[in-house]
Amino acid sequence: MTYRALSRLLSYPEPQLQTEASLCVEIVRKEGLVPDRIVSALGKLAGHIEDSELYEAQAAYVELFDRTRSVSLHLYEHVHGESRERGPAMVGLVELYRAHGLEMEVSDLPDYLPVFLEFLSILPDAEAASLIGEAAHVLEAIAERLKKRQSPYRAVFSALIEISDRPADRAAVADLLAIQDDDPNDLDAIDKAWEEEAVTFGPETESDGCPKAQAMLNTMQGTRQ
Repeated sequence: MTYRALSRLLSYPEPQLQTEASLCVEIVRKEGLVPDRIVSALGKLAGHIEDSELYEAQAAYVELFDRTRSVSLHLYEHVHGESRERGPAMVGLVELYRAHGLEMEVSDLPDYLPVFLEFLSILPDAEAASLIGEAAHVLEAIAERLKKRQSPYRAVFSALIEISDRPADRAAVADLLAIQDDDPNDLDAIDKAWEEEAVTFGPETESDGCPKAQAMLNTMQGTRQ
């Protein structure tokens, strides 16, 4: 349940989340996978979600995660950007989910972190921790950027790093942090960044969508060039 609780805390703020954020933290506390100091930080995040005016919380969430690509919640954004390689990786991830009985909703992309955490919640602990380990460098780079912004959402990433079965590759983290941090208020830069080649999904991609978990998450070990 820890992964599912973290997924909820990292989701777009809405009234139901405001009523259950503290319950999510209590679930994490009871399962004991996350150290107390980070559980306390998750409690502060829950308080932030619950106490904020809803529309302000939603606007802040969009500005942070949707308008700032350097802290995007789409994991492959940090690995492939909008390159052609992202399409095959997405297809493979969808097939991996289906192999475990998890069907995607139309509105979600498979590399969206809250969706990925929902998937991890149905796996054995050791396998879930291993898959977190494959993405540890991405999670740590995002955590560092959120620390600079003094964002309470950093607590979710700190929790995942603690659960990981291995430390993040320091060189890979450094590579990600070397990418210029974007300014969500610089609209010209945002427009330019999104004028990249579109991602293609479907049979015309060059991947056969290998369903093995290790093969899918091995793509995390690269970084954007």
